[in-house]
Amino acid sequence: MKKQVFIFATLATALFTSCDDDSASQVIEEEVITTIEVTLTGGGETITLVSRDLDGDGPGLPVSVVSGNLTAGTTYTGAIVLKNETETPAEIKNPEILEKDEEHQFFYQTTGTVGTFTYTDADSNNNPIGLTFTLQTAATAGTGSITFTLRHELNKNGTGVDQGIITNAGGSTDIEVSFPVTIE
Repeated sequence: MKKQVFIFATLATALFTSCDDDSASQVIEEEVITTIEVTLTGGGETITLVSRDLDGDGPGLPVSVVSGNLTAGTTYTGAIVLKNETETPAEIKNPEILEKDEEHQFFYQTTGTVGTFTYTDADSNNNPIGLTFTLQTAATAGTGSITFTLRHELNKNGTGVDQGIITNAGGSTDIEVSFPVTIE
């Protein structure tokens, strides 16, 4: 008897709350990003870094490809395209990031001898977004990795965040991918 009363009370609560007006909080769908494509253009060459996690659930084993080696002492212009390839046709996520530009920022972290990044785009408050950037490669040859991290609902006023330091950014990570790179 107690089980039946409990089930009835639970059902009644669900029915009444589902009939509530539109001011009730709504479930917000999580962004699905299956693919990141980074294009680096400089020194007469174009290098692409692509990572795909086609089921979109990460962390899994995404397929990552780097199309070539970077040249030492070269300035590359960079652009990032994010996609949801679980949709047909694939949904480009960049317009959504630009629409909510104050809530998003890319961070670039390196290991080894890679180089330095500079943001070339900004949100409506003149804080970096990071869909476009420059990369000045190191003057000497070497190897390392570049990690691209997109944070959502971060604190863009945190110490160093506008300079690309992720430590004080907070927020949640929408995507994080590392690529091995070689500087020749």
